Order: sequence, then structure tokens, then C-alpha cells
Amino acid sequence: MVLRSYEGVEPAVHETAYVDDAAVVIGDVTVEEDASVWPNTTLRGDSHPIVVREGANVQDGAVCHEDAVVGPYVTVGHQAIVHAATVEERALVGMGAIVLDDAVVGEGAIVAAGSVVTEGTEIPPETLYAGTPATEVKELSDDSWAEAADHYVERAKKHAETSDVVD
Repeated sequence: MVLRSYEGVEPAVHETAYVDDAAVVIGDVTVEEDASVWPNTTLRGDSHPIVVREGANVQDGAVCHEDAVVGPYVTVGHQAIVHAATVEERALVGMGAIVLDDAVVGEGAIVAAGSVVTEGTEIPPETLYAGTPATEVKELSDDSWAEAADHYVERAKKHAETSDVVD
């Protein structure tokens, strides 16, 4: 992993968090207990803080920048972008989705893969948003998907215990 300070501010990574060796974490970034940051992910806290809360996972190739808050047990899918936005507890940002400045993804909500949540959009809790720009598709009645982050907490522990860089 690349942990790099910026203007004297160093990332803070909890001892139980998993940050993959191929991830880049710069500046004012906090990665809390049992959170995970996967390969080729960039968390760049060079102008505002970034927080990845307890049990959250930021998956392969994702980018968080500019005052991004990834709430507890959130899943940010592969190659998604969270830019100056808040994703609340147990929400899911699908693969390749983009969540822009001042947007809020409510607790237990889903942003479908490939969607674009425009600036200032507030997604209500437990709703599915999809499209470009993302609009409400339906209210969610089944939250079984919300345990995805729990799965990643366990997967991260296995990676931390068993993964080695092979020459």
C-alpha cells in the first residue's frame, strides 16, 4: 500500500482495517476499524478530509476525493467515484457509479451500477436510484443485500492473514 502524507498530514488507518498493497491513500484520510480498501483504489485527501467509516469497503479501482464520507458498512463498488459526497450507513454505490459534490446517498439506499448522482442530489433512505442522471426507480423492501459489507469485513480479514506479494 502507498500511504503518503500531504502538507504534513498523514493518513490514519486503524490497525484492524485492511488496505491492499496496491491501494493509494494520501493526506487527510481516515480508515476506521474493520474497513477495507481494495487494489488500485485511490483515497486522496489533499484538499479536504476523506473518511471511510467502520466496516465500509471501497472496492477495486474506486476513487474518493474532496470531503468524501463513506459511512459505516457501506459498499463502494469497483471503479465507482465518490467526490465531495456522503454515503450513509449500509448504502451501496454500484460498480462504475459516480456520486458528485454535496450529494447524499441515504441509509440503506442503492445507486445502481453506472449511474451518475448529480451535485446536491439527496437520495432518500432505502431507495434504488439508477440512470444518468440518477432518478428514483423504487423503494426497497428487501434489505438482504445490506449484509454485503459484513461479507467484506470477513474477506478483508482473510486477505490480511493469507495474502503475500509473490516475486
